[in-house]
Amino acid sequence: MKILVSLFLGLFLFTFASGNVFAQYKKITVILMRHAEKDVSDEADSADPELSEAGKARAQKLAEIALKYKPEIIYSTDYIRTKATVAPLASKLRAMTFIYDPKNLDQIYDAIMSGKYKRIVIVGHNTTTPALANLLLKEEKYQRLGENEYDKIFVVKIKKNKKKPNKIREKIITY
Repeated sequence: MKILVSLFLGLFLFTFASGNVFAQYKKITVILMRHAEKDVSDEADSADPELSEAGKARAQKLAEIALKYKPEIIYSTDYIRTKATVAPLASKLRAMTFIYDPKNLDQIYDAIMSGKYKRIVIVGHNTTTPALANLLLKEEKYQRLGENEYDKIFVVKIKKNKKKPNKIREKIITY
């Protein structure tokens, strides 16, 4: 009986110890995109415009692209155009969109690096999207996007490792 209890206890401890060995790194994929084209007509709200017809079509295309990464969570700034950009994706995933503050990128960075989610979509603006990519890369690689530049998606893959520096790879998808 003692042998059997010892064997189960050993197996139990090995399971938890090996779990820590396998959990030494996590892969996180962050899909960063700028909102789609906004309505710039004279009737549009200049402070918080909706998407234009071209923007609505682009939002559908962005959803198709993002779905390939199987996102687990979606973040957006609290603007009509950013929320409308991820609405088709959120609808297809039957997921909520969580709001983040574009003036506090450190907060969203911390949420990403917590490792709670492996695949994250974040929609921002022509300044915040490359700025967040730079924050994740820990280098100033990307400049703000042009005022009419809506066709880029930044994909940043982070392999977090407790014992070594994080491995980070990135690519830009132009569509």
